[in-house]
Amino acid sequence: MKIATFSLMLGLSVSLATSHAQSSSAGLSERLKRISEESLRVCIWPDYYSISYRNPRTQTLEGIDIDMAYALAEFLQTDVEFVDSSFALLAENLSQDRCDVAMHGVGIREDRMRLMDFTQPHLRSGIYAVGRHHNTHIQSWQDIDQPDNIVAVQKGTYMEPVMRHYLQHAELSVVDDFMAREQEVMAGRADVFMTDFPYGLRMATLTQWATLIAPPEPIAPTSYAYAVAKGEEAWLEVLNQFIQQVKDDGTLEQLAIKHGLEPIVVLD
Repeated sequence: MKIATFSLMLGLSVSLATSHAQSSSAGLSERLKRISEESLRVCIWPDYYSISYRNPRTQTLEGIDIDMAYALAEFLQTDVEFVDSSFALLAENLSQDRCDVAMHGVGIREDRMRLMDFTQPHLRSGIYAVGRHHNTHIQSWQDIDQPDNIVAVQKGTYMEPVMRHYLQHAELSVVDDFMAREQEVMAGRADVFMTDFPYGLRMATLTQWATLIAPPEPIAPTSYAYAVAKGEEAWLEVLNQFIQQVKDDGTLEQLAIKHGLEPIVVLD
């Protein structure tokens, strides 16, 4: 990947000043100066398999957004510092300036857009099903919405209203947390549970019983991007230029293949 020097980034901040408010440009220069002198602070959710995952055996971070964070730090000619976060703490950590950017596959949702700004997307996932390998009644997506089948979803996720509308014959089971979805299927109390591609990939990769079932066409696709605090348009533009560069030079595609995410990578 072609690397931009920090002096180029400072030059970019000057050019952006002509199209952004003076305070935003000044804030960009200040942020880039601190990043250059110290480090790029990246908020992550360390439980997101293939995205930003702390391997429990090695305690090392891995996933596409971990590699992208290192690439962004190289782009800015600085070091990277990872800050453990979560989706629940996302808005607070950004608004309190505990990190410069959140890089853990943050879904672009209307409720979040009131609290933060998003880069252009680099991933897009619809709803996938996770079932049991040995469930002979469900071998494909078309087998799911059938009488006597039970579909589990986590309460409060967007999968709940989507599945309430989508299912015509199968029964919907709403559980309180994401672990309960797995337990329902493992115990045979549900036939499948609904999730996104990265989590479904985790189940299929790290367990012996689970299989990932894809729909023939995307269902309720959600774009994933990086998030910054509201009002940082100039900094957002720097990040968008980086993302466009890794799309153009093939870096993003290579990382998606590396982490098994090529079905959901966004290259346009």
